[in-house]
Amino acid sequence: MSKAKFSSKTATILSLIGVAVGLGNMWRFPYMMGQYGGSAFLIIFLIFIFVFGIPALTAELALGRSTGNGPVGALTKAFGIRFGKTFAYFIVLTIFVANSYYLVVIANVIYSAYHGAVIGFGNESNPLNDGLGQHSVQAGIALLIICACLLVVYRGVQKGIERVSTIMVPFFGMVMLYLIYHTLNLPGAIDHLLAFLRPDFSALSARNIFAAMGQAFFTLSLGGTLMVIYGNYVDEKESIPTMAITTGLGDLASALLASLFIVPAVLVYGLNMEEGYTLLFSTLPSLFGQMPGGIMLGTLFLVSLSFMAFLSSVAAIQLFIRTLADNTKVPFNRALGMVGIAQGLLASYCAFNPEIIGTLDLIFGSGMQVLGSCVAIIALTVGMGKVVTLQQIFGDKSKKFHISYYHWLRWGVPTALIATLLLYVYHNLQG
Repeated sequence: MSKAKFSSKTATILSLIGVAVGLGNMWRFPYMMGQYGGSAFLIIFLIFIFVFGIPALTAELALGRSTGNGPVGALTKAFGIRFGKTFAYFIVLTIFVANSYYLVVIANVIYSAYHGAVIGFGNESNPLNDGLGQHSVQAGIALLIICACLLVVYRGVQKGIERVSTIMVPFFGMVMLYLIYHTLNLPGAIDHLLAFLRPDFSALSARNIFAAMGQAFFTLSLGGTLMVIYGNYVDEKESIPTMAITTGLGDLASALLASLFIVPAVLVYGLNMEEGYTLLFSTLPSLFGQMPGGIMLGTLFLVSLSFMAFLSSVAAIQLFIRTLADNTKVPFNRALGMVGIAQGLLASYCAFNPEIIGTLDLIFGSGMQVLGSCVAIIALTVGMGKVVTLQQIFGDKSKKFHISYYHWLRWGVPTALIATLLLYVYHNLQG
């Protein structure tokens, strides 16, 4: 495949935000915050985003741009065939599994947007729960989503990925601002929000801290995979720190916008913020059923959510196709078909067995992404070396801060990631 580039800085930023923003922000973040400590979780999450997430994002983009390869080629260059290629295939496989249940959730969201717009939302007619029970409907929509992803990838970086990103990302932002305006005008909404934002750090545990770190990496689409691929498309003249910071802030803003809409509305109507991963499926339809103008608001929310989730799935499909086409003799068009069939089969399995989604999400949505990103950082800073790292991130400039940043990337971030993973494993073994 040709090594195409994004056409401009704006297109690069919107495309990167399109990968980062998805169900991690709109589905996963509100329920994680509700289940793992509320605003105390939010504070830990913010710390992880700025101290670990954005530096890790610079490393993954730099690794992709410096090698011009996806994770298999990049990690092989950094570590050699024995470890590099083996581990790269492993983390690509984890994303493949994660995208399978992700597609089912997107399918359910699309079904719910249609069902809610036609019939309405509420306890009597709960489209998200109804969709969970209609396995064939979920599987069918998931297959259509896969076909749409394949079409975008087939059209290329600029005519495919870039074009849909520059339409869907601004649409999402406008919809969220509109929803927040309506939510904060509900009686008592601001008071409920302020009460929820009072942190209770006694509610935090090792599991909660691990969840916050996992969410920080999940929401930025880190893991040594998607952002490494997109790093290939970042032009050499673009500043990677600028791209990483802008992407991180855009992604963070989307998570906070989602919370500013969902949290006060759920609390105003006395619904359950600790619902867990089914928050989207059970609590929100009841919310839209009670809110003034709920049919329109609910439909807008679900459409914008499906748009952003779709962009993340496009990145995943692109990853699988690039991995297959770049590392085998399989032609690009045949790789499209093979990836589509394999992803369709696994997504269909998840559609007919939705009870496994929560377990898969905890394993593949948190632990594997933290591990994958940790290895990608080491691949850049150790495997590719100090000179390449500094040149890719800071250009030809040389300042004391740049050296300190390199050492933080090489030692600080991986140490913190590994320690958090070990703490989580120890906590579970003790439990």
